[in-house]
Amino acid sequence: MADPSSGPAATQSVVRRRTSRRTRRWSALLWVAPAFAMYAVFVLFPMAQSVQYSFYDWDGIGPATPAGLDNWKAIFTRPELLNSVVHAFVLVIFYTVLPVGLGLIAASLIRELRPGTFSTTARVVLFIPQVLPLVAAGIAWTWMYSSDGLVNQVMRAVGLDQHTRAWLGDFTFALPAVGVIGVWVMLGFCTVLLLAGIGKIDPALYEAARLDGAGRISEFFVVTLPGLRRELVVCTTFTMIAALASFDVVQIATQGGPGYQTMVPGVQIYRLTFLQQHVGQASALAVLLAVLVLLVIWPIQRLGREK
Repeated sequence: MADPSSGPAATQSVVRRRTSRRTRRWSALLWVAPAFAMYAVFVLFPMAQSVQYSFYDWDGIGPATPAGLDNWKAIFTRPELLNSVVHAFVLVIFYTVLPVGLGLIAASLIRELRPGTFSTTARVVLFIPQVLPLVAAGIAWTWMYSSDGLVNQVMRAVGLDQHTRAWLGDFTFALPAVGVIGVWVMLGFCTVLLLAGIGKIDPALYEAARLDGAGRISEFFVVTLPGLRRELVVCTTFTMIAALASFDVVQIATQGGPGYQTMVPGVQIYRLTFLQQHVGQASALAVLLAVLVLLVIWPIQRLGREK
């Protein structure tokens, strides 16, 4: 008797399955095509143009002339351009390290609270800065950092009159002052995300840790921290991109001043393009910033995918 699995019917079945796969594949591509076309027009094409402009001397209006590597050399030879990149990495401490660390502590403490008014209020208060527009946050903190602002008033009230200053106009403290705004903005996001991650950890793991004699600190490092790896990756990725690509808060609060003490790549790119008409240098700095973001984020994403 002939084997049905090797006859014409089996062949037709294989052909139908292959045809069905091709149909589904093309159908999926058709659904994705409009979104990809928009992405290509508004993201990929401008990125390619930025790379092209980085090798030209262009004011944005007249004809562009080839500049070779001059725009790229300027980034590493002009202190104001190079320092803007350095300042962005300094802000990583305030936008990423402090919010993630404090968010872990805050989420662990809120987890211990009983569900109720106080717990809900704590979450809302911490998350409010993430909801506010960054422009509004920059304006509010500019007022608070002024000579007669809330920060100096509090310091005078506790007897620290000699340490009051115009924080955003001080060459030493302007960049840390801007960084504190970043801590305030990012802390709520990290806390709420990490708190949601803690809620997904199996309570049996905490019970097993307690039975083994683990204290609060040991429980945090043995159970909580390993269980939050994906959430930590998301927090770190989001906040690090915000630090390296910061613009709104710095532009509103200091515009890169005093001098160039708070200048960051985002503000420098804006100034080079729209105020100084050096589109080529701005493009080179933008491309470098994009590469730096990818280089920093890629290992973090790899770490999050590892088992």
